[in-house]
Amino acid sequence: MFAGGSDLGLTSIDLFCGAGGLSLGLENAGFRSLMGLDTNKDAMATYRKALPHAEAVEGSIVGYDFRQWRGVDLVAGGPPCQPFSNGGKRLAAKDDRDMIPEFARAVNEIMPRAFIMENVAGLLAPRNREYMAEILSLFSDKYTILPPRLINAADYGVPQKRMRIVLIGLLKGSINFPVPTHTPGRYVTAGSVLRRGEVQGQPNPSKVVYARRPDLRPSPYAGQLFNGGGRAINLDQPAPTILASAGGNKTHFLDELEAVPPYHKHLWDGGKPRTGELEGGRRITILESALLQTFPAGMEFAGSRSSQYTQIGNAVPPRLAEVVGASVARALH
Repeated sequence: MFAGGSDLGLTSIDLFCGAGGLSLGLENAGFRSLMGLDTNKDAMATYRKALPHAEAVEGSIVGYDFRQWRGVDLVAGGPPCQPFSNGGKRLAAKDDRDMIPEFARAVNEIMPRAFIMENVAGLLAPRNREYMAEILSLFSDKYTILPPRLINAADYGVPQKRMRIVLIGLLKGSINFPVPTHTPGRYVTAGSVLRRGEVQGQPNPSKVVYARRPDLRPSPYAGQLFNGGGRAINLDQPAPTILASAGGNKTHFLDELEAVPPYHKHLWDGGKPRTGELEGGRRITILESALLQTFPAGMEFAGSRSSQYTQIGNAVPPRLAEVVGASVARALH
């Protein structure tokens, strides 16, 4: 068990809990996790080990009777959201991949004192305004719901740029959205957990290969100069978003020989793209990915290497969950 924090006598359950990032952060904020639910076998094995005192429900939320959890203080979760076409239109009137209605059903059946929903930034895009309004209408009108807030995890002490929306609802009383704890000039940097020349955990064998048609941007650390979705990490800034699809060439990497900025200048000045592997390019490990997500250093993830990267990339950073959870705890205590 890695979660700590003060015991405020508050309780929570975590829906679509994955590896338990949200639960770990809430525990550090003073909540005791009673239950986590998810369909992913590996993620639930990870969750059980990290939070052995919580009931681990491996299965679908659909049809689950939540009335047994009445009396819990907080329902939290990051439900998979409605898929959209490129035009932003809903793909179907009912789509079984959209779990937000099920999350709202859980809240309405339990009627906890508060709820927290985390989701993808795209829900606040102008084209999705109608759907966002529909989401808000799903919750009982007894809740005071703060306007959905688009946040960057880096603003709350996570060494990673990660844009997400957070929705907070309160049954009684009032709450203010947590004020950012960090600013661009004082962000926690990737270099606080990663170091050149030091591999933490089992090395990732995936190579860093020059892109034949690089996508050039003003910054050496933006665009795509190399194959896949992985980018060079600037150790003086928060890392790019850790992706659930990481493991291969979508894994971010360290530029051990600091060769990326001069290569970027070479391209910017009109030079031709190079071929082959980037010398000194090292993909970050599972442990390093977890540290950038603010998981505890001793956290153990179950399953294959690919599954572990996915669990980490899908998680709510515990540090972000702690800050948001602390604001809710203050409102409830």
